[in-house]
Amino acid sequence: MSPIFDRHTAERDAEREESLQSRFTQAQKMEVVGQLAAGVAHDFNNLLTIILAQVGILLNEPLAEPQRKRVEAIHRAGERGCALTRKLLAFSRRQVIEARVFDLNALILDLAETLRRLLSENIELVTCCGADGAMIRADPRQIEQAIINLAINARDAMPRGGTLTIETTTAGADPAVGPGPPGIAAGGSVLLAVIDTGTGMSEEAKAHLFEAFFTTKAPGKGTGLGLATVHDIITQSGGEIACESAVGRGTTFAISLPRVRGEVTPTADQWVYGDLPRGTETILVVEDDDDIREIAREILTEQGYTLLDAADGDRALRLSSGRPGPIHLLLTDVVMPGMGGGRLAGQLSAARPEMKVLYVSGHTDDVIAHSGVLLRDQAFLRKPFTPLGLARKVREALDARSPARGAVSPGAEPR
Repeated sequence: MSPIFDRHTAERDAEREESLQSRFTQAQKMEVVGQLAAGVAHDFNNLLTIILAQVGILLNEPLAEPQRKRVEAIHRAGERGCALTRKLLAFSRRQVIEARVFDLNALILDLAETLRRLLSENIELVTCCGADGAMIRADPRQIEQAIINLAINARDAMPRGGTLTIETTTAGADPAVGPGPPGIAAGGSVLLAVIDTGTGMSEEAKAHLFEAFFTTKAPGKGTGLGLATVHDIITQSGGEIACESAVGRGTTFAISLPRVRGEVTPTADQWVYGDLPRGTETILVVEDDDDIREIAREILTEQGYTLLDAADGDRALRLSSGRPGPIHLLLTDVVMPGMGGGRLAGQLSAARPEMKVLYVSGHTDDVIAHSGVLLRDQAFLRKPFTPLGLARKVREALDARSPARGAVSPGAEPR
């Protein structure tokens, strides 16, 4: 073989090795941050549950205006804490995803005012929701986060002002193909485009666009997590994202998400306390955090339920065995010292087959799955929760047609 071919082969091998090393380094970075995020998520979500649930109660009590403003400031800070946790967990693929059917157009219109506050005064926001029936199934908070991240990037790319356009349309099959089960693809896609008139990007920047920690911003101006987060949110939602950009000609992010059938799933992200669903059933709350257990007791007792509570699985079993009357619902944390929630639910369900089960956790989805609880088959409430979020989930679990069983093998407890 000639020296020229040898040299070309060596160059290709070197490029391939460099590419593999780059991917390996990137994977290591994401794994480290993912482990860090997962490690703090549980404790952080427990703290946020206490903060946000107590704030939710306070906001529904008569407060003088200065006190109300202070409580609302705490609420906003807590919400930012939730958003930060979700952002870290999203790109590391460790968050619990709460997918539901919703109208992307309605989400964008609701989000518009928030986006205008984030943008500079010299940037015009244009929304063009042209798609009829832009129904998708995803976690709406994640989709909101993706749009906000793209809008912030667009703002930073237009320091002298410009226009940010967010538009939707549909492609593929017509949804009028006939009724079908909710959440089943109707064929075709909902297309979302986020377009700015900013400085644009070079080909080199586009090549690394969705890598974690890659940023073209000045030190201290960007984390390099924004677009990596967006990419993972879209792919985890079953969609695709692409970018068109050129220096001096602006940037377009094109997102495609599967179009689905079905009615919009109601959301519980409200702070009204007086209008919570009520009931008279008996609920056993099992939670190792004393403050969270007390908050759940206060909220649900106020709504008419009879509450029993225990700090761990063993105490819950003893409490159940000494209770002659029915226990209609087990509300249990998933991961606890000693016996976890899944194993507890299995043992209690054997003695009380009509009892329903609602799992609660601030852990990441991989830890929950390792505990033996499969969230796609179970009623689940993610921490941090609001008073209304807790009350609605409890009512939904109680009204379900059949009990939610949680039996797992003893070896399935997380280590």
